[in-house]
Amino acid sequence: MSYQKNLTNIFYFLFLWFSFFQPTLSQDRANLIVAKDGSGNFKTITEALNAAPNQSDKTFIILVKNGTYNEKLFITKSNIAIVGENRDSTRIVFPELRRNWLAQPNRTDWGSGTINIDSTVVGFTLANLTVHNNYGSLLGDHDHQFAIRGWGTKIIFVNCNIIADGGDTVALWHPQGMYYHSNCYFEGWVDYVCPQGWCYMTDSKFFGHNLSASLWHNGSEDKDQKFVIRYSYFDGVPGFPLGRHHRDAQIYLLDCIFSENMADIPIYWPVSPNAVTWKWGERHYFYNCQRVGGDYDWFKDNLNEAEGSPSPDVINAKWTFNGKWDPENEMTPVLPFVSLPNPRNGSYTNNLNKVLKWVPSRNAVSFNVYFWKSIFPQALKRGEKLKTGTHAPGEPIFIRNQKENYFDPGKLEQNSTYYWRIDEVLIDGSTVTGPLWHFTIR
Repeated sequence: MSYQKNLTNIFYFLFLWFSFFQPTLSQDRANLIVAKDGSGNFKTITEALNAAPNQSDKTFIILVKNGTYNEKLFITKSNIAIVGENRDSTRIVFPELRRNWLAQPNRTDWGSGTINIDSTVVGFTLANLTVHNNYGSLLGDHDHQFAIRGWGTKIIFVNCNIIADGGDTVALWHPQGMYYHSNCYFEGWVDYVCPQGWCYMTDSKFFGHNLSASLWHNGSEDKDQKFVIRYSYFDGVPGFPLGRHHRDAQIYLLDCIFSENMADIPIYWPVSPNAVTWKWGERHYFYNCQRVGGDYDWFKDNLNEAEGSPSPDVINAKWTFNGKWDPENEMTPVLPFVSLPNPRNGSYTNNLNKVLKWVPSRNAVSFNVYFWKSIFPQALKRGEKLKTGTHAPGEPIFIRNQKENYFDPGKLEQNSTYYWRIDEVLIDGSTVTGPLWHFTIR
């Protein structure tokens, strides 16, 4: 009987393996595929999450095909990546009002968001999709309604739209949490981006519907905790304020643009029973920020007032996390295209020995590297647009095919603009042409 039982268990395991863990379709390197039409391994994201390993040293990629998935998700496993087929066409939508959720007996905030991340999670990536808590648009109540509510750390959002029809759209509240977000769109009502701990955001857009605040930060657990935003654009209803915080915080905004709708209200301490006096004082730092229609004095350059007087050239993700995490160099390739060029597209640097780096797509096996100097003798000046015309930058120069996701062009010339492109070679030998990037040596 024991032998028969063991044999039955073996056959059952093999059935599960071939049913659920069969190699994903075509040449995609995702571990599991979710498709509403049944063409993948599962029809729902929840089923795929349940089938993912409880422990994984490598990022386990769940590819979600286009469609609207009306699911509330619970992330309880580390090193999981949920990646959409298309940023706008892959949608996770679920309405939940926090007040209603907590009104039920014996409930905590766990489960109050469209996506919920457990405190035990170390490493979770959301990429190339849209998350929307649409309670407000359905029922007209714009009170707190989380698109993402979480307590884990090392949380990455890249190339996502994250929207709530109420306050606290993205609420990641691990006391020692670290979060990295790039090329995302955030929308909501009061305090709609409100991290606790360390957070670095870049190349993103924000839209606020309220007259209280867009940003919020709690950095009271450690004096070093920072909320850093670079190369981003803020908009909202007329008179929207930039931010506030009830507890100690340290906020940096660099190279950001504010729409003319932003109010002339500095980041402030709100009068509230929950507010705690800032023991480390006012720590709001700005560099090269501009407002359409005219600047306000309170966001003038003042990095020299920050501890250590950091140069804008050193303020990046690794600096934000004080060397504890370097997501831009450690990130698992999950997107279907090459991304996160370093140096950043359109950037300026004084480094004549710059090594080019990028994050590959998940399906690339090698890279065709193109690198060349602009045909114009002078570098682009800060704020100057590229010359028009398809041949304005000059003809691409093929350098070589390689497997590494970095390239050393050698010593560069001052006062010059350089262009580069990374074309990816896939498993079947086909090539995907990458975007055109450029940077300038001062």
